[in-house]
Amino acid sequence: KALHSRRLYDALDLCLECKACKSECPSGVDVGKMKFEFLSQYYRHHRVPLRTQMFARADLVSRFGSALAPVSNWFLSSPLKPIINHLLGIAPERSIPTFARQNFWDWWKRRHQPKTSHDQPRVVLFVDTFNGYNEPWVAQSAVRVLERLGYAVTIADRTCCGRPMISKGLSDQAKFHAMDNINRLRRYIADEVPIVGLEPSCILSFRDDYFSLVDDPDLEHLSKLCVTFEEFLQDKELPLKEGSPPLLLHGHCHQKSLVGTGPSMKVLSQLPGVDLEEVDSGCCGMAGSFGYEKEHYEVSKAMAYRRLIPAAESVHRRGGRVIAAGVSCRQQVRAFTNRVALHPAEILAAHLKEPDRA
Repeated sequence: KALHSRRLYDALDLCLECKACKSECPSGVDVGKMKFEFLSQYYRHHRVPLRTQMFARADLVSRFGSALAPVSNWFLSSPLKPIINHLLGIAPERSIPTFARQNFWDWWKRRHQPKTSHDQPRVVLFVDTFNGYNEPWVAQSAVRVLERLGYAVTIADRTCCGRPMISKGLSDQAKFHAMDNINRLRRYIADEVPIVGLEPSCILSFRDDYFSLVDDPDLEHLSKLCVTFEEFLQDKELPLKEGSPPLLLHGHCHQKSLVGTGPSMKVLSQLPGVDLEEVDSGCCGMAGSFGYEKEHYEVSKAMAYRRLIPAAESVHRRGGRVIAAGVSCRQQVRAFTNRVALHPAEILAAHLKEPDRA
């Protein structure tokens, strides 16, 4: 009974599943994985709360939210917001992210597709839920950068990566989504086509979490093709123009644990004359849905103000911008500074040189 007790639930409650312990612990103890295994057992004996189900199925929530926008956005910011937050157990200080009226996939279908050739290098863009339904301009910026480099971009036929389900301990759903994505993407293994992701926690699930969820002979090969946007660009010369504001890089926790921020610093350093620094901030405190939950709000805020928010306010006073690949990190910066943080793809796309028309 102890393995699915409320006492153990409370003991693990403040684990952010940031994976820092996996890389920093001398013994490599993965407490986040332990929490996932515990929650998986816990919810076999206890009812899964509505809030947990909602955050775990962020893909469905976002799909419907985007389809119903702008009505859905009005509803979430209307006088009913306090009631909605109360019923869902969301901190009253928090606002659920707005949904884009035109999601990324609709934009992709309607845009003018550039001509491609058979000898053109190929890349698959794995567009996650948040950069698809909430901030599609991030994925659009990534397309611009990749196409400017001469790549023929294919948009991955994907489903939710399963990371929100992993965070909430819904193992059966997470395993289903992991296997579904492997089946959809295994077609790219033979030709070794890179699969580039924008949200670190999503794309890095292929290289970490999936090995604990499924046993598939192709996963080892597939995982090696899956890279973050910055990893993919780090050895490429980007046609960038001057004019970048001062930049403050905040690394996503999973990114720092599994990849490091070196690729991000290398890519952003290509911006001519850029004043670039990285904040040693640890976790931003949002950690997916953690910072939205009312019982975690004050902890989340304290973590943000430990280093990230003061550093963000400092760079903002100098006319600069915060750069963060993680959507949770960007949401946290916006919540406490009222300023929009950018994904690396956005700042790079904004400073692309115009192609030579000669």
